[in-house]
Amino acid sequence: MTQFNKRNISMMMDLYEMTMANAYFSNQNENKRVAFDVFYRKNPDNGGFAIFAGLEQIIEYVENLHFDSDDIEYLKSLNLFNQEFLDYLSNFTFKGDIYAFQEGTIIYPNEPIITVIAPLIDAQLVETAILTQINHQSLIATKTRRIVSAADGRIVSDFGARRAHNMDAAVYGARAAYIGGVSSTSNIMAGKEFKIPISGTMAHSWVMYYKDEYEAFKYYAKKYPDSAVFLVDTYDVINSGIPNAIRVAKEILEPMGKRLKGVRLDSGDLAYLSKKVRSMLDDADLNDCKIFVSNSLDEYTITSLLGQGSKIDGFGVGERLITAKSDPVFGAVYKIAAVEENNTFESRIKVSENIEKITNPGLKKVYRVYCEDGKAISDLITKEDEVVDMDKPYRYIDPEKPWKNRYFKNFRVKELQKLVVKDGKKVYNSPNLEDIRSYVEQQLQTEIWKEEQRFENPHKHYLNMSPCYYELKMSLLHKLDTELQGKTDIEKIK
Repeated sequence: MTQFNKRNISMMMDLYEMTMANAYFSNQNENKRVAFDVFYRKNPDNGGFAIFAGLEQIIEYVENLHFDSDDIEYLKSLNLFNQEFLDYLSNFTFKGDIYAFQEGTIIYPNEPIITVIAPLIDAQLVETAILTQINHQSLIATKTRRIVSAADGRIVSDFGARRAHNMDAAVYGARAAYIGGVSSTSNIMAGKEFKIPISGTMAHSWVMYYKDEYEAFKYYAKKYPDSAVFLVDTYDVINSGIPNAIRVAKEILEPMGKRLKGVRLDSGDLAYLSKKVRSMLDDADLNDCKIFVSNSLDEYTITSLLGQGSKIDGFGVGERLITAKSDPVFGAVYKIAAVEENNTFESRIKVSENIEKITNPGLKKVYRVYCEDGKAISDLITKEDEVVDMDKPYRYIDPEKPWKNRYFKNFRVKELQKLVVKDGKKVYNSPNLEDIRSYVEQQLQTEIWKEEQRFENPHKHYLNMSPCYYELKMSLLHKLDTELQGKTDIEKIK
């Protein structure tokens, strides 16, 4: 982005990344290659899926990762780092590889959305920046899709800039919202930077500035006769706002050969008012005039409004979209999966008393499995070197019911991760934002089960494993458990 690229954001990292990197450097481990996976554990709002967004900004970050002289001076002032390490950072560039799902992919918990394979320090330093982008944009894209789905084909516009947590959140949030399906944004900078259509009407201050409502609407109509949308709830929707809007439509716009494009309601009983307004507009032969509403909307309020038979053509959604208010934490994590030893990657696994926090170890591949009608039936994790042959019945393991013999028959698979960065440089053609947005829509219309798209009790999309991969995971768990049990027995003897 033009403005944001003027800043060097390489230092956007947590302190522990830098302190660990300093220690790795002191132990001469900086060139040992490791693999980290990025995944999340739970869909927002207990939904059936999420949307992957933010990849383009991750690639921009790693390609431009460097430390300026003032960065080095600041790090030196902390008295935490060896001078040799600071000298190393002064010439640092990211030298790793990144594999990722295509941006806009429908994603599910516990599968590696991104895998970073890089020298140890390189892999460690990019953790926070990667998570920041994924956690924010994937959250907003996912929330937006829920809102757009609730609108059931009606227009949804992003009105959230002024309620975002800061300027960057407003701009990148608008990008994510467009991926999620909004038709436009009120954010001019997002429109400029990402070519998102922009839209807006007027504020109450416009109406209040003039002596009366009719005068306010009249001046606006004369200035913007091709796009006149009036905010009609400043004083009294039924007795003032709509009568004045109709009067301007008849006295100002129609003599110019123009039509009133719409009216907006921003307060009150939106369902009741929309019905009254629709009737008044139709009686005035303004059947083509659209009714837009705003005011703390989300998927639940929109569902309720439509369930009440409201006559609404479009929604301006702000704070509850741009902050994902109902569930504002996406929760993606960055966990080491393998360490290179003697030119071979050895698997690593994190163990926890909370089963959901046990990681999936090692280098791996992720496939989406499709049945004959093109629907995605599940996802599948295999070892990196496995070949998946669906020309014959393919046995797989359901980790939740590993004792059952399960087979895919007459299915096809698509590998989800692709190499996007090689030796620190971008190596694939990024889709434009329109293509990312269309990709989301195509998946939801043709590949993803409608049962997974329900708001309440959505169908669970299963993440299965090949027998070889499942055995790898179990063997690591058994080995660690045996070692820990042996230590406990020794303590008991002592």
